[in-house]
This record gives sequence, structure tokens and C-alpha cells, in this order.
Amino acid sequence: MTETLTPAMLFTDTRITRAIELSWREADLLDRKDYHTWQDLYTADGRYVVPIDRGTDDFDNTLNMIYDDARMRGMRVVRMTEGYAIAAVDAAVTTRTVSRFVPESVTDDEVHLRAAQILVAYKRGRHDIWAGDIEYRVRLGATPADDRIALKVIRLVDSEDAVPAAGFLL
Repeated sequence: MTETLTPAMLFTDTRITRAIELSWREADLLDRKDYHTWQDLYTADGRYVVPIDRGTDDFDNTLNMIYDDARMRGMRVVRMTEGYAIAAVDAAVTTRTVSRFVPESVTDDEVHLRAAQILVAYKRGRHDIWAGDIEYRVRLGATPADDRIALKVIRLVDSEDAVPAAGFLL
């Protein structure tokens, strides 16, 4: 059953709090480049998507910068952690801020959240800023340690412009 959401629920509903805490844990793992632990935060059928069209929800039939299922996330982690790959060798140092959480829907099994992310990347004496709106669908487990991301969509503010290659995950 989906409930009517109020602003106060952001601070009082433990299901929402758990979903927010999972998003913060993910940001910390990505900033620390702990990609193996990061990929374990996703459900087996979870997707990690960076669409070009900010307005689309039809990721299967539109062009995306990233559209990773479990297999593709695993391949991406291997590229970023093993052997000689420019993404791994010359990766930027990153710091993320994830905030402005808005719960879209809450059930006993899943929380759908929107948030904003600002990511600052530093590489070769240069800072780049990546900003976007994020959508999370978090499946709640028996305990907070069992919660997993079923969907993460990052809608970059400049997604339709030329976006430089990133040696990190968003």
C-alpha cells in the first residue's frame, strides 16, 4: 500500500531514512573508489542509468550514456580496478554531495526517492563539476544491511551537451 507522503516523513519514516542512508553509503563508496563493495549495493536485476534525454523514462528504447545491468556493472568495475585502463590509472579524485531528498512513494518493500547530486572531480590540476537529479528505487530488506538499489537514474543537467569522458562512476 502506498501512503500519502508529507515533508515530516523524511525525518520520521525509518523506511525513507534507510533509503537515504543507502544513497549516502553509495556516494561514500564511489568517492573511495571501493567499486567491488559498491556493486554489491544493487539488486540482481538493478539498473544504473545515465540517460541523454533528461525527460525519458523509456531507457530500453532511447540512447543512454550509461545503461548498466548487473553484468555491465561488473564489467565496468573490472575495467576500473584491474589491469591498465585509462579509467583506472588516471581516475579523478571525487567528492559527492547527495541532498534535497523527496520521497515519491513508500511501501513496506520499496522506497522511490528523488535527490540532487553535486560531484566535484579533480584531475590534472583541474576541477570539473557534474550536477544532476537522481532517482533511486530502493528495495528494503529485513535489515538496513539488506537494503539494495533496484534503480539509480542520474539525469545530468547538461546531458544533451558534449559531456567529457569520466574516469569514475557518477
